[in-house]
Parts: sequence; C-alpha cells; structure tokens
Amino acid sequence: MARVLPLVAVQALPHPYGQPLLAFAEDVQQVARTFAQSRLIIYPELHLHGQASSAEDYRAQAEGLDGPRVQALAELAGDLGVWLLPGSVCEVGPEGRLYNTAVVLSPEGRLAASYRKVLPWRPYEPFDPGDQFVVFDLPDVGRIGLNICYDAWFPEVSRHLAWMGAEVVVNLVRTTTCDRAQEVVLARANAIVNQVFVVSVNTAGPVGTGQSLIVDPEGLVRVQSGTEATVLTDVLDLEHVPRVRRYGTAGLTRPWAQFTPGDVPLALPLYGGQIDPRRWAPHVDERSPAMGPEP
Repeated sequence: MARVLPLVAVQALPHPYGQPLLAFAEDVQQVARTFAQSRLIIYPELHLHGQASSAEDYRAQAEGLDGPRVQALAELAGDLGVWLLPGSVCEVGPEGRLYNTAVVLSPEGRLAASYRKVLPWRPYEPFDPGDQFVVFDLPDVGRIGLNICYDAWFPEVSRHLAWMGAEVVVNLVRTTTCDRAQEVVLARANAIVNQVFVVSVNTAGPVGTGQSLIVDPEGLVRVQSGTEATVLTDVLDLEHVPRVRRYGTAGLTRPWAQFTPGDVPLALPLYGGQIDPRRWAPHVDERSPAMGPEP
C-alpha cells in the first residue's frame, strides 16, 4: 500500500506579535488553497512570537496549551481539514516554567501532540528544557517525530525519534546566525545515520538565515531554499524508509541491522548505560515494517 505524505514547509518571516491571529490564519488558508493536496503544513520555530528575544518578551506571550491561542489554531486546522504545525509556541507550564513547545493540530480540530524543546540553545535562550521525546501518527501514512532547532545538534534526539518509529523528523528552526551552514549538514547527517526523512524549516531573511531543506532517508537533498521567504513543497514516499533499511543506503549500509543475536551489550560510559542489541531495532509499525528481512 502506498504511503505518501504531501506537505508544505513555509519559510516565512515571523508573524508580528500583537497582530491578530486572524492574519496568520489567512496566510495558512492561502497556503492550503494554493497547495490543496497537502496534508501537512509546517511553519518555523516561534513563528507566532514576532521578534521577541528576551525572557520577559517570551513570558509576556506565554499561554498554557489549553489557552485561547492553541484553541484557535486547532479550530483553524479543523476548518481546513489539514495537519498543522504552526511552529513552536511559548508555553507556561507547571510552577510557571517557560517552554518552547511545538504543537500539532489535527484535521479534526484538536491538539494531537506537543513537544517541549529538550535542548534550549544555552546560554542564549531563556526556556526551561522539556524531558520527553515525542512522535505522532498520521493515519494511513506513518509516524512523525518532532524536534526544535538546537535539538538537531545532539544525535541522541533524532536517534530516539527514529527508534520510537518516526520515519519523518520535523525540525522547526529559528536560526538567525551564521551557523545555518552547519545545520544543513546536520539535517543530512541525521537523515543518513537514522535512515529517515528530515524536514528542517527555518525563518526567512532578513530575520532568519533561511536555507530550509527536505532530505531523504539516504541523505539526498530533495529540495532546498535560499534565504528569502518561500514555500517548499514535496510528496514524501514513506515506503522509502523500510526499503532503504532493508537494502541499505546506496544499496550497501544498514545501521539498524548492525547487531545480531548473541552480541553482548555495549557499555556507554558517557550515559551510564548501554546499547542492548535486543533493544536496537526501531519500533515496528504494523502498516509497514521498519526493518525488512536480510536481502
């Protein structure tokens, strides 16, 4: 059975904070009309928070996930009948903690998933770290993993998402600095070593440095932008993931099949833990095995 995901990644300037959310809704509606076949629409990190930069700015804009902002976004997704990732939002959590949180709104008009950035860019970002990796399922398509900007610099994050069954990792970005070139390399590297699609969506210039891109499970760049505001479109064939894991990247390399029965656990002193070969393989989705048999 074909498992295809038509998607839109919107490389845009931040939505000015204080401007009614209606203006953002109109932009999403325009994107949905223009690219009517798309099931998933993605915006950059902190897209709805203008050019906020200080802890005071972000805290003034923070709401709980049961607040009016997320409710309005859920209604928008429901009205359009699409999956919507409107970037990440400032969330005020228990005991007043401040999180940078990606939210996923479903075509049924509900909050389907939320992910608190586990690795804020310190010392520059004022957010508290989250403590969970998050994936969510698109019915009849596959599993999507979430991370945010600096998370991509830590291979453990994308590895865990892939191990949890993600076949696509969406990386929401608001990079305004000169290290976007390194992040482009990391997007390809995370795709290669985990054999997943990576969709990395950055803020447009002149605020951000753009260079959004979509990478396939063998590390090949399917589409990439410059720095200006633009829309990237693609149709991902998620069957590419089990296929490359079965036959190998470039028909050769199968890292998820590295361990065999009888291999002893490998100690990981850095983590105070180990790789247990019995736990190495990713989650197997009933729709499409993440691993195939030996070629």
